[in-house]
Amino acid sequence: MIDQDNPQQEAMALGTTTAVTLWPHLKMILGALRASRERFALYWLGFALVVIISATAYGQIRLNAWNKPFYDALSRKELSAVIAQLLVFAYIAGALLVLNVAQTWLAQTAKLKLREGMTRDLFFQWLKSHRSFRIASLGEIGVNPDQRIHADAQRLAEVSTDLGIGLLQATLLLLSFVGVLWGLSEGVAFGLFDRKIVIPGYMVWCALLYASVASFASWRVGRPLVELGAQRYARESEMRFALMHVNEHGEAIAVSRGEKLEEARLHRELDRLLDVLRRIVSATTNLTWVTAGYGWFTIVAPIIVAAPAYFAGSLTFGGLLMAVGAFTQVQQSLRWFVDNAGTIADWRATLHRVGGFRQALIDIDKAGLDARRITFEETSDDRFVLDELCILSPAGLTSLSEARVEIAPGEHVLIVGEPRSGKTRLFLAMAGLWTSGSGRIRLPSAESVLFVPKRAYIPDLSLRAIISYPSPSSDFSEEAYVAALTRFDLGHFAFLLDRVARWENELTDPEQQQLAFARVLLHKPRFVVVDEAIESLSPQARQTLFDVFGQELAGTALIYVSGPKSQDKFFGRVLHLTLDARQRLPERSAASNARLAN
Repeated sequence: MIDQDNPQQEAMALGTTTAVTLWPHLKMILGALRASRERFALYWLGFALVVIISATAYGQIRLNAWNKPFYDALSRKELSAVIAQLLVFAYIAGALLVLNVAQTWLAQTAKLKLREGMTRDLFFQWLKSHRSFRIASLGEIGVNPDQRIHADAQRLAEVSTDLGIGLLQATLLLLSFVGVLWGLSEGVAFGLFDRKIVIPGYMVWCALLYASVASFASWRVGRPLVELGAQRYARESEMRFALMHVNEHGEAIAVSRGEKLEEARLHRELDRLLDVLRRIVSATTNLTWVTAGYGWFTIVAPIIVAAPAYFAGSLTFGGLLMAVGAFTQVQQSLRWFVDNAGTIADWRATLHRVGGFRQALIDIDKAGLDARRITFEETSDDRFVLDELCILSPAGLTSLSEARVEIAPGEHVLIVGEPRSGKTRLFLAMAGLWTSGSGRIRLPSAESVLFVPKRAYIPDLSLRAIISYPSPSSDFSEEAYVAALTRFDLGHFAFLLDRVARWENELTDPEQQQLAFARVLLHKPRFVVVDEAIESLSPQARQTLFDVFGQELAGTALIYVSGPKSQDKFFGRVLHLTLDARQRLPERSAASNARLAN
């Protein structure tokens, strides 16, 4: 278990060991973008940004060179020359304005396309081959995937674009102005014991030393922000989940008079978040001492560096300002890391959350929850077979009363188990979601089997799309929809088939379950596997369901997993679950185990 009061332990659990995971995660994200359908747009945007930023760097060189004739004309009080230089400035500034606007548009478009590419890729990886279910059982990495896909991917796209453009701009300006500054350093000489000492590129070396010292200091001081950033995103997602939980269950909380208890729980979540935020405030304050102090000293640093040449007479006043401008450009390019130390830490933390989540989704197909795995096979003989099936879980080893179970279409089989005997895990194993254990499950093609969980899934779609889910609604006729609803006493909803609403809030729990079985009647599969869902039906609705399986679905097998009170004469065959608590799977996260408690 992770000690939530130990930030170092939790940071490691969240995958924030940056020295180990930075390059693999970055390489993986870049590979995903190269494979996305947005790659060509990203290539063209990147090329256009390089062209625009290069042109901007050239304009900056022209603007810096403009300083010398303009300020020299001012010092000579030549009005005509000053006006002429102002016209030159207008041309340069106008061109730079157009380039700045173009760069802004390209940068914003790049953020949009980058986020689109990453988010679509995460959609694909998350909803592939039962991964969305399995990732939830892997502890911290599977907590609140919506936060990683939505907020973290958005942040990563925006910060990556800003940092990438800033780094490219700083690099081009550095290469452009180093030559200018080197040339201006030629006239700088120092007197020592009646001798003149000339240091080639004196101002360049000063800029390099100045920026290197500040960069090292900012790296040392800002390093804790990487782990703190990861912890912050985790706490933010937990806080958001807690608020959503209270919002979704507001009615139950109100009728139970549990507002004070929920308020106390929210306060605890907020306190955990605030604890991380306070540490971030402290770390950011320490970093500001370096970055702000460096920024203030930068105002006079270039003048101090260029002063020897100016006082020696080798630089005019205009030349001095040109040297100051070139020095400022060089050191600003070199101090890019200093100015962006906090943003880089945020970027790395976000990269690890998104990259770690994506890597976990990929790795989940390579290894099961345990070395002992159930074998799954698809058959063509229209039989549902459970062969020597044993299911391993934290509660123990669950097995069936019969070593080999063969179920043919039209059979009605009841599988009975005591509380916490592994009923839900048996249901998940038959659906291919739980793989820990041994034995073999042979089932027909996926199209011929329909699984009904204990809680009906009601997406925010039209009623027609909900009943046909996951097939396209056009696959079924209008008469089939009306017949399915009417058969389960939901005919009064027939005129609302095309209405899109939050049906989960508008339908009662029994109505939602009846809708789930109306979906079964519409699809008419060969096999139906149900996890305790029949128990939530009224006696009348339960009898209707049995009548449907005896008439319209007479050729469909019903496999019902439920508790010991579910004995019913409708089922022609009854199997029993047994639990051996001596053999256990190591505990996973408390949230995932609670969800699978039955």
